[in-house]
Amino acid sequence: MKRYIQRYGASDRANHWVVAILFVILSLTGLAFFHPSFFFLSNVLGGPVWARILHPFLGIVMALSFVGLARRVWRENFIKPVDIQWLKMIDEVINNGDGPDKLPIGKYNAGQKLMFWTMVGSVILLLLSGFVIWRAYFAAYFPIPVIRIAMLVHMLAGFTGIIALIVHVYAAIWVKGTLRAMTRGTVDANWAKHHHPEWHKEQTEAK
Repeated sequence: MKRYIQRYGASDRANHWVVAILFVILSLTGLAFFHPSFFFLSNVLGGPVWARILHPFLGIVMALSFVGLARRVWRENFIKPVDIQWLKMIDEVINNGDGPDKLPIGKYNAGQKLMFWTMVGSVILLLLSGFVIWRAYFAAYFPIPVIRIAMLVHMLAGFTGIIALIVHVYAAIWVKGTLRAMTRGTVDANWAKHHHPEWHKEQTEAK
């Protein structure tokens, strides 16, 4: 049996990192616009003027990149009965118990699936509300109350996305061996068998 199993191809990883990097930049500049205490973060894009100009354009690029990413993985992210079982054992998951490892988890566990759908919702809301509050092109077509609601939606969707990203990064670091999937594209066979036994079985039987 091979020691490593291919989990993501080069294009998958590139797509993932484009979305991740753009989301971080957008989060930082978004925080700069959100409160004066974070205004210094606008320097990420060369200062407040450039940050204000580039933020919405980069948002569109990020959303389109995310669509490309979602098209690759959405079929594997539907919630199944085994995911409900996994969520019921969340205490064991957090405490690294053995119970969840005995479940027939596929390529993604329930936590990863919830992360995916959270990001889908956040990106959609960010994109739609972003168009409404984009003063240079679209804001003039909407009444002020709608713009204010859109700003609130944009803020809440952005905050949700930031929290989801923090959890995602923490989990990737916490579960040893996970980061390799998005840096080298492969995972240790024992890691796959331990965390995603059903997917491991599919991969080994396919060979």
